Amino acid sequence: MARAAASLPSLALSRGGLDRHSELRAEPGLLDDLLDDPTTRVLELVDGRAVVDEGSDDLVTLAYRAPEPEDRDRFVAYLGHDAPVGGTAYVLSVADRDDGTDASGEDPGRQGLRSIGALLSDLDAGVLTTATGLANWHSRHGFCPLCGTPTAPAQSGWIRVCPADQSEHYPRTDPAVIMSVIDDQDRLLLARGAGFAPSGMSVLAGFVEPGESLSAAVAREVHEEVGLRVTDVTYLGDQPWPFPSSLMIGFTARAVSTDLTLQESEIEEARWFTREELGRAVVDGSVRISRRISIARRLIEHWYGEEIDAPEVTLRG
Repeated sequence: MARAAASLPSLALSRGGLDRHSELRAEPGLLDDLLDDPTTRVLELVDGRAVVDEGSDDLVTLAYRAPEPEDRDRFVAYLGHDAPVGGTAYVLSVADRDDGTDASGEDPGRQGLRSIGALLSDLDAGVLTTATGLANWHSRHGFCPLCGTPTAPAQSGWIRVCPADQSEHYPRTDPAVIMSVIDDQDRLLLARGAGFAPSGMSVLAGFVEPGESLSAAVAREVHEEVGLRVTDVTYLGDQPWPFPSSLMIGFTARAVSTDLTLQESEIEEARWFTREELGRAVVDGSVRISRRISIARRLIEHWYGEEIDAPEVTLRG
C-alpha cells in the first residue's frame, strides 16, 4: 500500500480543534467540578442534534450554554478543552426529546453533524464529532457483553463499567475503507448502493474484517461488490464518521479490468464516468453525489481535479 504525495484536503470531520486532555478523565469529581463552574461550555444533544446559530455566508456555530441542574440527572461526558493548558472546558449533556418538536418529531431549532459538520469551525467540528460518537456508543452499549448486567459510565464518560464483574468497556471504532476506483482510461467508477435515493451514486466502501489489512480490505470489497481486481492501492486520507462509530479510511486504486459484475444484494447500479460525463450528470441532476462533509465527496473531487458545484443531498433514501 502506497501513500499519495498529495492527500485529501478539507476533510470536514478531521479538523478537530479540541484538546481532549485524556489525562484528566480519571480525576475524581471532574464532572462535578465542571458542572459547578459557570464558565464550562455545555453542548446539549437531543437525538444527536444540537442547537445552532446560523450566521451569514453559510457560517454555523454551536450554541453552547452554561451548566444547568438538570445536567446532573443526564448522561454527561467531558469532551476536552479549547487549549493544551487551561482554557475553556467542554462537556456533553444528552437530553431527552423536549416539547419543541415538530410534527415529524424533530426539533427545528437543532441540527445534526451530517447537516452542519462542513460548516463548523475547527473547534466546533471537533466538539460535535466527539460528542456524537460518544453519545452513540453509550446509547448502544448499556449492558455488559460478558454477563449482561447494566453498566455505568465512568472516567468522565469515556468508559462503562460492569458493577457485577468490574469489567471495563471502552468506546469502539469500526474501521471502514472507502475508495475511488479508476481504470486505465482515467475513468472513475461510481455505484448506487441498495437503499440509496434515486440517482444517488458514490464510491465503494466497506468494513475491514478481522485479521485483514487495509489494502486487502480495499481489494476484497471492490471484488465482492463489482467483480473487479485492483492494484496500486494508495492511501489518501481518513476521517471519523460517528454514524454510529466508524473511521473512514480513504484510498484510490487502479482497476485491472472494466467489466462489472454487481453484487445484487449490495449494488443496484455501477457506471464508469469520464470527468466530462460526471460534470454533465451532476449539472442535469441525473447523478447526485455525497455531501461535502463526507470523505466520499473528497475522493470524487480528488479524481475530478477541483471542487464540484452540486447541491447538498442525502444519498440514502
